[in-house]
Amino acid sequence: MALQVGIIGLPLVGKTTIFNALTAAGAESAAYSKASTKPNIGIARVPDGRPETIHQFIETDRIVPATIQVVDVAGLVRGASTGQGLGNKFLAHIRDMDAILHVVRCFESDEVAHVDGSIDPVRDIDTVETELILADLEQVETSLDKAERAARSGDKETIARAEILKKAVAYLGEGRPVRDLQLTPEQKRIVKSMGLLTAKKTLFVANVGENDIHGQSDMVQKLRQRGGKEGSPAVAACGKLEAEIAELSENDRGEMLQGMGLDEPALAMLAREAYKLLGLHSFFTAGPVEIKAWTIPIGATAPQAAGAIHSDFERGFIRAEIYSLNDLVEYKTEAEIKHHGKLRVEGKNYTMRDGDIAHFLFNV
Repeated sequence: MALQVGIIGLPLVGKTTIFNALTAAGAESAAYSKASTKPNIGIARVPDGRPETIHQFIETDRIVPATIQVVDVAGLVRGASTGQGLGNKFLAHIRDMDAILHVVRCFESDEVAHVDGSIDPVRDIDTVETELILADLEQVETSLDKAERAARSGDKETIARAEILKKAVAYLGEGRPVRDLQLTPEQKRIVKSMGLLTAKKTLFVANVGENDIHGQSDMVQKLRQRGGKEGSPAVAACGKLEAEIAELSENDRGEMLQGMGLDEPALAMLAREAYKLLGLHSFFTAGPVEIKAWTIPIGATAPQAAGAIHSDFERGFIRAEIYSLNDLVEYKTEAEIKHHGKLRVEGKNYTMRDGDIAHFLFNV
């Protein structure tokens, strides 16, 4: 399953522009989103040049990159948790997301008014986070009474759930997000099952103007400082330019980036930061049918990586045959890699490395 992220922010900060750039959805999708009662959902490719390099040496029918499912919800306004605006109606759609992309406006414009009349990234972050805290508090308070009744049975799981809910109520009541709670791995698993918005890791996207494509303004610096306090990284992206870049052909895209003094679209950095934030990386399978990138947690074992392809592969795992991209570039073919003793045979305890190219042997 693809990594899933939800895009949130105040109205008119450029959320849908960023969404369109990530998914290359285009103007029609954006117009539909404004009139629709459903969130916009799209698939974004994770920028990675390694599959193309593999293809230089291994013929294949298709290349399948790693992807991220992106959900763009209506803008949150002050009071959303009590029914103001539309944003609160869409929060349920991001409770199952792996992470949140919080788009924050960091550009001035006479054409697009700010809902609060001025540009202040820190104030905007606080406004949105307050609504997320209040939404979580309502959910947790509703769940706590039921959990306490269930805990009377003496079941360890329900007792643990009730204890965590009590802590969450206390934290949220003080205006603090659930992610600040110090939890054991087992408690984190329980919290994750609750789908609490303030428990999710957040990546800030500073939507900057065309005069600040490198994100050097004071507004962006303040946003980065605010994110740094809670361990949330920030990426600067000019949504307007990124949407234009996404619509271009590869050649035209390269020329435009070069003309702006950029090595790559800002959204490539955004995707990598999302992977880093969630502790993910990729391995590859390569053959005549397809070359494909697979997303796994850092630290995953070879059987767990095989399970990302199919549960039967993990269940019946025998061994993995693995080599590196550098080996492929040097020796040109898998046969030569094997001939030079660079094809590694790994067992169940092998920890996958970023960029491994793997064949799995299994029996079911």
